[in-house]
Amino acid sequence: MKNRNFDNEYFIQKKDDFVINEGKDRLFKINDNKGYNIIDIYQYNVFNDEKMRKFLPYNAYKRFKEIIKKGEKVDEILADEIAHGVKEWAISRGVTHFAHWFQPMTGLTAEKHESFLNIERDGTPINRFSGKNLIKSEPDASSFPSGGIRSTFEARGYTIWDTSSPMFIMENEKGGTLCIPSIFLSYNGDSLDKKTPLLRSMESLSKSACKILNYFNENPSRVYPVVGIEQEYFLVDKDFYYNREDLVFTGRTLFGKNPPKGQQLEDHYFGSIKERILNFMQEVEFELYKLGIPAKTRHNEVSPAQFEIAPIFEDVNIASDHNQLIMEILKKIAIRNNLIVLLHEKPFKGLNGSGKHNNWSLSDNKGNNLFDPGETPHQNLKFLLFLTSVIVAVYRYNDLLRASISTASNDYRLGGNEAPPSIISIFLGQKLSSIVECLVYSKRFDFTSKDIIDLGISKIPIISKDNTDRNRTSPFAFTGNKFEFRAVGSSQSVATPNFILNAAVSKVLEEFGQKIESKLGKKDIDFTKHIGNGNEFLIEKENIKFNETIMEIIIEGLRESKDILFEGDNYSPEWKEEAKRRKLFVVDNTPDALKAFLYPKNKDLLIKTNVLTEREIDARYNIKMERFIKSVELEAETMIHMIKTKILPVSFKYQKDLFDVIDKLQKLEDFSLILKLKEGDKSVNNKINYEIQFNYFLEYKNLVDNLLYSLEELEKEMDLLKTKENLEEKASICNSKIRNMMDNLRNIVDKLEERTEKDRWPIPTYYDLLYIN
Repeated sequence: MKNRNFDNEYFIQKKDDFVINEGKDRLFKINDNKGYNIIDIYQYNVFNDEKMRKFLPYNAYKRFKEIIKKGEKVDEILADEIAHGVKEWAISRGVTHFAHWFQPMTGLTAEKHESFLNIERDGTPINRFSGKNLIKSEPDASSFPSGGIRSTFEARGYTIWDTSSPMFIMENEKGGTLCIPSIFLSYNGDSLDKKTPLLRSMESLSKSACKILNYFNENPSRVYPVVGIEQEYFLVDKDFYYNREDLVFTGRTLFGKNPPKGQQLEDHYFGSIKERILNFMQEVEFELYKLGIPAKTRHNEVSPAQFEIAPIFEDVNIASDHNQLIMEILKKIAIRNNLIVLLHEKPFKGLNGSGKHNNWSLSDNKGNNLFDPGETPHQNLKFLLFLTSVIVAVYRYNDLLRASISTASNDYRLGGNEAPPSIISIFLGQKLSSIVECLVYSKRFDFTSKDIIDLGISKIPIISKDNTDRNRTSPFAFTGNKFEFRAVGSSQSVATPNFILNAAVSKVLEEFGQKIESKLGKKDIDFTKHIGNGNEFLIEKENIKFNETIMEIIIEGLRESKDILFEGDNYSPEWKEEAKRRKLFVVDNTPDALKAFLYPKNKDLLIKTNVLTEREIDARYNIKMERFIKSVELEAETMIHMIKTKILPVSFKYQKDLFDVIDKLQKLEDFSLILKLKEGDKSVNNKINYEIQFNYFLEYKNLVDNLLYSLEELEKEMDLLKTKENLEEKASICNSKIRNMMDNLRNIVDKLEERTEKDRWPIPTYYDLLYIN
């Protein structure tokens, strides 16, 4: 037995179980002086395999593990056993309440806490948690976005336990809450959340991918989309934050003049992490490890006060849940350290924005990455086929992928300061691009003989894992054995872009499978399965037809989708024009991008892959449009309020003070001239000219006048907006008029800030916010 002190609480190791003396584990915290062992605390707050073994009957444990593996449903008897076990674990940890933890269409998480407490008929208190309580809850759904799926008075909604994501305890200073990851459905069974379509897309993709792998005689039971999400964020001092209504209400600075030193020296990226920030990061990681979130990297990002955290790859559903928790933990721990986390995509004008780099790949249940190139014909064919499926999917549905990352906040980020542009394209790297070009245009491969594999019917180069460089301007880049979708916004749930990507690839793979069957027939497919062994593809006379078929499908797919491939500078004006010629989806604002959800081909994709119904698609379009409009309205109203209550009062006073100074100087000079005249001074004609000072005053006054005029125009446009009811019309006004007016007002205020004494400026400046001590 070994004791280690953590903030005066004793951590005891006994066999493989870790507990705190006298049930004090809810106070289990990091000790800044002594540190900790990650392995000791990893998944400490998760009902993982270790806890299930301990708190569930053996048969219940085995059955539950099998259900998780196969994605089956839990029956009522088993649910009762699991509920009892997880309740006992939670109570042993000082937990009094449970909550179905779900992800409504707000983009955040939600939870309704219920106590384990029940009162018997004789008045005796008892802790009770049934299988029925575990499987389903009925929160009021009336105040969550529904996009017209149901009326406001239709309040009932259901949260249903997602068995594929482990239950966990969310701690606070006074105890903890047992959280049950759940989906969220309406009374009629419509999805009202982010998780449900993601789970559906995973099922569809697994089915299609397994079918393809069976042709290669690999026969997996399941294929998983796996994701590694790099989360970028800003940190600002809490005291400065609460003195800026724009940050509090909208998440971004509506005003702010950049200081002379921003990110131009490139000295913050990967630089030494300041002690205050590092302490914050270590505390965040400590809490994440207890929740089983495998935080791997931390570092300074490009902009001052910008940072990144990235976990190890996980199944996309778990990764999505964990990313939501990462954002919650970042916010919570920041406040403890007198800091505030900004997750807005563009909190500071003129500096890098923040995104989520969504690194997406496919893995089977045997642990094989399907985008790992290999040296055998079997591995190369399989790799090229799956690579092609993604290229075709992104080409056909680049408009829908663009819509998936469209928000009012991401509009400010896309297209500048290292953020990818709004046009979706794929970067493959020099070697893969050369291979694709040779296949598409039937060119001869320019490689040495040792780098070529003979398939019996054609030759292709050996493809290594490190065959690509990186293109930071590309929104969708292949980076060795995964695709990096860099356009996802930092505040977004990753569920939407991933379920759309999953669905698109699933549909293409299903189509590839049908082509294989129609071209080969059952006899040839069965023969292929017999001669293959999963590690190498035997080149036999009868097997040449299979190779030919796969290569034909690859080449057909690449020829169809070649226009989505681009290796150059995605920021260049020439690319925008070229993308239009290629008939890619070229839009630079959310309202136009969201229309892609309504296109028949995109609805057909989501419906046929069983990811969303037509009602659910329409609802999401309406919710996203409403969110865009409300975001712009909130920003405009906040800007008007700040100008009226902070900027104008200070500007009026400073304007008066400037005039008074010039007036006093002029009077003093006039008095001096009179004295010199009386004394007969002949230099009187060389009096001082105050034209420069007076012009400075006039410039300031003109800015104030322009501010008043522009403010009045914005208020009129806001009044007009309130009279409109049509979503598309309101969104158009917000995008084309209100945002332009706000940009104009910002430019005026930023010029006033530049000309106003710093101690008088009513809000913390960029210097205050960006340079944390």
